[in-house]
Amino acid sequence: MGNTTVPAVNGVSLSLIQGDFVAIAGPSGSGKTTILNIIGLIDRPTEGRVTIASRDTLSMKSGELTRMRRRVVGFIFQSFNLISGLNVIENVELPLLIGRSNMKKKERKEWVNYLLDEVGLSERKKHRPRELSGGQQQRVAIARALAAKPSIVIADEPTANLDSVTGRNILSLMKKINQEQKTTFVFSTHDEVIHRMADHVVSLKDGKVEKEIKREGGAEA
Repeated sequence: MGNTTVPAVNGVSLSLIQGDFVAIAGPSGSGKTTILNIIGLIDRPTEGRVTIASRDTLSMKSGELTRMRRRVVGFIFQSFNLISGLNVIENVELPLLIGRSNMKKKERKEWVNYLLDEVGLSERKKHRPRELSGGQQQRVAIARALAAKPSIVIADEPTANLDSVTGRNILSLMKKINQEQKTTFVFSTHDEVIHRMADHVVSLKDGKVEKEIKREGGAEA
């Protein structure tokens, strides 16, 4: 801000292992979104290191970072970020096409249809985003984030626009994928259900880790 440096996060050190179900908690302005953006390779820290799968990402060039984001990281945004000109099934399939997935066309279609069925949108797959409610759009965004079977899914308040029943169903799906495929999920959230489900909870305050809890398995949704 002008000549004043305002650290969004300061001295944060985290170690996440494959298959973690992580909740990043804290009040607004505590650094949650910045942490997610750093883990998701959207923001670069001014100091320190970010290592993913034993690779130092700060030494990577822009093209390498793009490829890693495309193949390793899935994103669930609170604002959905769906492409308005594409229908539901096309939005979910897009990461597989951009990432040049090795899936054959039939396998790709079956996987996308499975995801849409799991999030309760199999009957809406030909609809465009403007024809869906906010909760339905968020479910499309969740299915899209899972489409490329990423190693890490970054989720910014993924249940904020969902009713409690739908939210629990979505969380149960993500927990199932987490356990079966060892996908790492990292949430920024105020949702107490996610806090209870998480096996790793990191509480931030003023850009620093205030408390960190690790437990086995977490609770059910």
